[in-house]
Amino acid sequence: MEDNHRRPAEGKKDRPRLPRNATLKRSNKIWILTVAVVSFFISVILTAASSDVLKEASIFTAFLVILFIIFVNIIFDTIGTAVTAAEEAPFHAMASKKLYGAKQAIRLIRNADKVSNVCNDVVGDICGIISGAAGAYLIFRLIGNSGNVTVVELIVTGMITALTVGGKALGKIMALQNSNYIIYKVGMIIHFLKNDVLFFRRKRNAGNGKKKK
Repeated sequence: MEDNHRRPAEGKKDRPRLPRNATLKRSNKIWILTVAVVSFFISVILTAASSDVLKEASIFTAFLVILFIIFVNIIFDTIGTAVTAAEEAPFHAMASKKLYGAKQAIRLIRNADKVSNVCNDVVGDICGIISGAAGAYLIFRLIGNSGNVTVVELIVTGMITALTVGGKALGKIMALQNSNYIIYKVGMIIHFLKNDVLFFRRKRNAGNGKKKK
């Protein structure tokens, strides 16, 4: 039988190929190394801090901590997906009108690869590690030192996985459908933190310096 779906031999020339001289730029290498090192230290610090906090926490508090970590993971994963799908052109018109946060949104989109890497990979992996540690602690508090796998352990593990995966799936759908809106809101938050909060602190410190003189 003749295969009608077989591609002709001439079509091989049109197939995309990896360039022979494809190499990472120096800036990309520095970024990869920086992210790896920073992720290591952040993960170690947050894991140790969360372990100390959970030791003194009740079961209800530990459960709330797990939910909060999962929520943070979902939010950042949504941002990381939205920044790769957002379009830069509409924000130029907004920036020309000096709308609040438009310039920050443009910077996010122009650095979409780095923003996505931080949100999806760095924050996502760290939150996954911490939520796993918190879940293990919660299981330990519920079942003690029992070495056997119990229904409680299965339920807690399944719940953490379901909330994380389901939440990320919902976040990705929302991010793809409302990418520009999400990035604009993130730009507004960055503008507020950078220009309003930091400016207020600088102004207050400058005022204190004048009074000392």
